[in-house]
Amino acid sequence: MEKKRKIINDPVFGFINIPNEFIYEIIKHPYLQRLNRIRQLGLASFVYPGAQHTRLHHSIGAMYLMNEAVNQLRLKGHLITQEESESVIACILMHDIGHGPFSHVLENTLVNDIHHEEISLMMMNRINRELGNRLDTAIAIFQDRHPKKFLHQLVSGQLDMDRLDYLRRDSFFTGVIEGNIGSARIIKMLNIKNDRLVVEAKGIYSIENFLMSRRLMYWQVYLHKTAIAAEKMLINTLKRAKHLAGKQVELFASPALRYFLYTPVDRQVFQNDPQALENFANLDDNDIWCALKVWTTHPDIVLSTLSKGIVHRNLFKIEIKQEPFAEQYINDKILYYAELFGISGEDAAYFVSSDEVSTNMYSEADDSIAILYNDGSTVDIAEASDMLNIQLLSKKIKKYYFCFLRYSK
Repeated sequence: MEKKRKIINDPVFGFINIPNEFIYEIIKHPYLQRLNRIRQLGLASFVYPGAQHTRLHHSIGAMYLMNEAVNQLRLKGHLITQEESESVIACILMHDIGHGPFSHVLENTLVNDIHHEEISLMMMNRINRELGNRLDTAIAIFQDRHPKKFLHQLVSGQLDMDRLDYLRRDSFFTGVIEGNIGSARIIKMLNIKNDRLVVEAKGIYSIENFLMSRRLMYWQVYLHKTAIAAEKMLINTLKRAKHLAGKQVELFASPALRYFLYTPVDRQVFQNDPQALENFANLDDNDIWCALKVWTTHPDIVLSTLSKGIVHRNLFKIEIKQEPFAEQYINDKILYYAELFGISGEDAAYFVSSDEVSTNMYSEADDSIAILYNDGSTVDIAEASDMLNIQLLSKKIKKYYFCFLRYSK
């Protein structure tokens, strides 16, 4: 008797079929379910209140798009075996499992010198052992070791299913309509030439829209100045908590968060201490929010002030310029807070944050988008498009910001 098919009702793509029991088993795994407690857009909900969707929403959407892409490529005569199909779908489903609380925000705060993709790989290997090595091919695709290189491009590339989902999904939940790309049209236009993903010429306008939408979403959502201010405030709060933990000051924290506050964790620790991965797998947004609420009454004036700012949305003020801020300007702010709170300049430095943000939306050298014409020739989108200013899209845009506590006597 055939098993009943499992369906998820997704607000962006509608009804999504889970391909088979093996994929369903991965979705049910605690490492995947943890993503349901991590917001996709970190602290962007301070700007866009609707941005409450999670990493699990995104992973399931990317799984759906990957299944659609595999079916389209098969319809065009390309051989993708059942094992390869299942593996590339499993790969995109798990590609985000190494993200920490609030997604990218805390990547270099709670842990050091290790990228979330490395943690994802460690988690994949752990799941693989539990599932009798059925993820060997998925892991090979993730690491770009599989002989069919286009499979890795579907997971990580200029037109991967990760980007096609998050642009649509983030646009939907933030209400920023400029990011609403034609993902279905792009997938229908995908093809393969010399083991590389290409886009058929009739899909060029969809690609132009995709690249422009990505640029707009970065500056309107991902790098929105208020979201940056909130992120820097949270980062400084956790840095202060780690500083206090290093002095053995007692802090309220869940067991998982306590491990990362009181234990310096880097790549080497992840590789040698099984507790690191175990505690990371138990860490999500809720651990941070719970701690922040309690820290609002902590006797340390720096920790409590920063925690109150986040919990009550009294966020850092932010200034943005085209050139770096003068060191004297920054130091004057620090001295002001030192005097205001009666603390040292070293402690007052937690009330400011100065850095730069930069983007380049398209890099021909990195992984260019090739347009396939009817005669079999391919041309880079930079040459094929008569509308896009690829030089502008390729240009690395850099802005300098200075965040500081909103406080007056």
